[in-house]
Amino acid sequence: MDHVIIEAVEEFISTPWVYLALLAITKLDGFFPVVPSETLVITLGVFAASHSEPNLFLIILIAAIGAFAGDHISYLIGYKAGPRVMSRFKEGSRARKAYDRVGVMLKKRGGLVLITARYIPGGRTAATLTTGATRYPLRRFSAYDAVAALSWATYSALIGYIGGATFEENPLLGLAMGLGLAATITGVHEGVRVVYERRKRRRERAASASGGSHRTPVAS
Repeated sequence: MDHVIIEAVEEFISTPWVYLALLAITKLDGFFPVVPSETLVITLGVFAASHSEPNLFLIILIAAIGAFAGDHISYLIGYKAGPRVMSRFKEGSRARKAYDRVGVMLKKRGGLVLITARYIPGGRTAATLTTGATRYPLRRFSAYDAVAALSWATYSALIGYIGGATFEENPLLGLAMGLGLAATITGVHEGVRVVYERRKRRRERAASASGGSHRTPVAS
């Protein structure tokens, strides 16, 4: 059964259609996050190592172009629909505070937020939608997103390529290794982020409590 699957995949990846499929899926994933674009890029990276096709450079280039285009569609959706959505949030509500907080983060370190979010399935769409909704400058968005898309495509393809090179005789094991590496790296990243955010909130609460305890009572 595995042999039949591999043969079917090999037949497909030996045609130019694989690049069109890669472009379409990476583009769609930018604004419709249920599409598993990482899985496809990693898979093609595996076969690039074990079968010398498709071409690794073209995988990276086309995946980056598709991701860049999809992120800009997401930005445009946020730009057009964001103000209407925000107007429904009551001042002081949790949703409004979260929206405003993301807007502040984008202004302070927009590049880092956009580049980091590209590696988080679903997170990239939330970031690009919010970027458009908060009217983040398109020129700056495009510059940062170009770095994010290219680095993400390179990372995903190379992860697959490493798996394919390690298990050259068994592409399925190479794919399992590539997906496992990607999941591990994502998990470690998320773990570090959660720990950092918790420590940051503790420091902010401690600073707030300390500031409040040193206030001088106002005489009546």
